[in-house]
Amino acid sequence: MARSSGKPAARKVASPTRRLRLGLGLMLSLLLVVGGKLFLVQGLDAGGLAQAALNNRLKPTVLPAERGSILDAKGTVLASSVIRYNLVVDQKLNTKTDSFPRLETVNGEEKYVEVSRDQGISELAAVLGRDSEELKAELTGDRRYYIVAKDLKPDVEDRISKLGIPGIAAEGTSKRVYPNGSVAGGIVGFLKDGTTGQAGLEQTQDEILKGTPGKRLFEIGADGLRIPVGVDQFTPAQDGKDIKLTLNSDLQYFAQQAIQSQTDKLSAEWGVLTVLDIKTGNIVAMADTNAPDPNDPGKVAAEDRGVRSVTAAYEPGSVEKMITAAALIDEGKSSPLEKFTIPPSYSVDGQTFNDSFDHGTEDRTLAGILGWSMNTGTVMAGQRLTKQERYDWLKKFGIGEAPDIGLPAEAKGILTPADQWDDRQQYTVLFGQGVSQSTLQTVRAYQAIANDGVMLQPRLIDSYLSPDGTEEKVPAKPAREVVSKETAQQIRDILESAVTEGQIKDAAIDGYRVGAKTGTSESPCDDGKSGYCGYTASMVGMAPMDNPRFIVEVVLQRPKGSIYGITNGPVFRSVMSQTLRTYNVPPSTGEPARLPQYAK
Repeated sequence: MARSSGKPAARKVASPTRRLRLGLGLMLSLLLVVGGKLFLVQGLDAGGLAQAALNNRLKPTVLPAERGSILDAKGTVLASSVIRYNLVVDQKLNTKTDSFPRLETVNGEEKYVEVSRDQGISELAAVLGRDSEELKAELTGDRRYYIVAKDLKPDVEDRISKLGIPGIAAEGTSKRVYPNGSVAGGIVGFLKDGTTGQAGLEQTQDEILKGTPGKRLFEIGADGLRIPVGVDQFTPAQDGKDIKLTLNSDLQYFAQQAIQSQTDKLSAEWGVLTVLDIKTGNIVAMADTNAPDPNDPGKVAAEDRGVRSVTAAYEPGSVEKMITAAALIDEGKSSPLEKFTIPPSYSVDGQTFNDSFDHGTEDRTLAGILGWSMNTGTVMAGQRLTKQERYDWLKKFGIGEAPDIGLPAEAKGILTPADQWDDRQQYTVLFGQGVSQSTLQTVRAYQAIANDGVMLQPRLIDSYLSPDGTEEKVPAKPAREVVSKETAQQIRDILESAVTEGQIKDAAIDGYRVGAKTGTSESPCDDGKSGYCGYTASMVGMAPMDNPRFIVEVVLQRPKGSIYGITNGPVFRSVMSQTLRTYNVPPSTGEPARLPQYAK
């Protein structure tokens, strides 16, 4: 058996070579980790990180599109936009900048020169016409956004841009101007906050007018200064389209003055006046009283900022008798010279109807019933139409159907279905009560009679004009035949005879044959009370009757005084005469219609 020597075992000591190898291995491992990370960062994701860094250095600037103009039929500007700029400053950036480089031409060579902050501020003050020290105080501070000046013209902005002052930027804005003020003010409308359409065509045509903004991107350094050789990307703005209307601004001005004068004279609450081209359906004037100036719409009451020719629906009164007569003639149930024996008052189905003037029992023609606006005779003749026929004919003439000419809040009016009419309404609709409609709806109905029975839908927007000059005509809506050509001619003879032989002699115009009809209806109270508060008085007519070209309707709401003494004849005559002159319509030829008002 072997014995232990009693000495401890000797420890193995690593050699220097082994320690060196271990150290080298550890270092290689670390290098592999770092290298792998670098490969991931600089190799696999280099583009993403570089793009992220670039994005942080890019400063976007919105380039506003120029809003399209609104023009009348002759190209007269009713609304246009001009580019203006607000000058803003990043005070932190400007304050910490003692000097900055600026590219200038020196001895015929372009090179960068160093400009002190104080010099830059002095130059800016000179451009703005400001005191240098006051301006410096506005540029100094820690606010990242501060408006230094507003409403700068493009040439001023260009001079400021060339100064290259750090922290100074120009923000483009569009300023809307209305050179003709209140002429067609309600039709044109105005903007909210200078950018978005708030009323009129500015509201309904906003998407077409406003265009598409552009953008500019440029690269800035860590110090906030633009990098001269950095990214500079430019996407141009697409300007909005111009809108060309059917209006004649000169005639529009004349019509506005005329209806305002008539309204003031009779102390009416409001008045409207519409002029329509019979052959095209074009609205050439649509005037309101107290028309707003879109440059400062707040100067008139909110209810005056619209277009009442399309927004205000009211009982039309006796102008509706034309539809009753047209229905009777077209259905073969009467004729212009048919005899009706009319008592002082007329009763049917327990309902009694009277006229606005006293008379005994009279033998009248259908022409005489309209020429003297007799409710009694209208009900007597109109009861030959069934209830459904009365409704259908009103519908056929566009009652209950908004004209849809491109303005906000166009009224459809009220045309209750025939099966909901009460015992009295079934007859009052024959003379324009128990039904409501706008002025333009009445004008449209009369246009069909003037145009040989063919109804054209009224037009306000004629075309859109692209920035490159391309014109896109707005197509007319489909026409429809309402009555036969023969019926339309007979109704025109009745309307002309109302002027030559009937009650409407004050609508006559020297040298021109005129046909017209008046209407009066009770106006419901606006304060929520039951009953009626005043009257609505209207006159609608056409000329020249040998070849009808224009329709004019005048409406007054609640004129003061006796309703029997109120006439819209003078204002109708004045505006119709001006319209015929404006469009060089030749005087009438031939003899006017003189249908007898009394039957023999």
